[in-house]
Amino acid sequence: MPNEVDEIARHKAKMVNRKAIQDAEVAGKTLEKGLLIVHTGKGKGKSTAAFGLLLRALGRGYRCGVVQFGKGAWQSGERTAVERFGDQVEWHTLGEGFTWETQDRARDVAAAEKAWAATERLMADPAIRMIVLDELNIALRYDHLDKAKIVASLKARRPDQHIVVTGRNAPPELVEAADLVTEMTLVKHHFAAGVKAQEGIEF
Repeated sequence: MPNEVDEIARHKAKMVNRKAIQDAEVAGKTLEKGLLIVHTGKGKGKSTAAFGLLLRALGRGYRCGVVQFGKGAWQSGERTAVERFGDQVEWHTLGEGFTWETQDRARDVAAAEKAWAATERLMADPAIRMIVLDELNIALRYDHLDKAKIVASLKARRPDQHIVVTGRNAPPELVEAADLVTEMTLVKHHFAAGVKAQEGIEF
């Protein structure tokens, strides 16, 4: 039966080998570029993950932008927190509520076009290093914007600019163009048990 000394030695040898493999893999990655990141899927946490990236970028001193498509102009907790960074971040909430709330396609299209115009201004600003396009996928799903034009513009972003897109049902064209795609999978949600949207969790 192996003794404790043998177990420790085996574990150490295994970790030395694992570290060598990991170090070689990391050393082989030399490309640095602005990423197009997509958070999609039916699970909760798409915007939350995007704002986590935004916070990381702000912590590194980047100037950032946020454009919210579809969501109404309520003051979310993340917006309140991010506003403490002052002019390091530019935030635009340009939706008028979700499409099932407005029930007015013309209004939804106009709001999406206004939000995309703000996006184009941010993308053209050489000081803006990261942009979060919250719920852009919803605007694309309902054809509130020209999908081909939007994807082409995102692909043509500056080489040093990161863009994070959130929302369910990311179109295949956007998934194909993206560098990183994460699909949030719903396993269990408190809403199904009758728990309402709560401050500090949902907004």
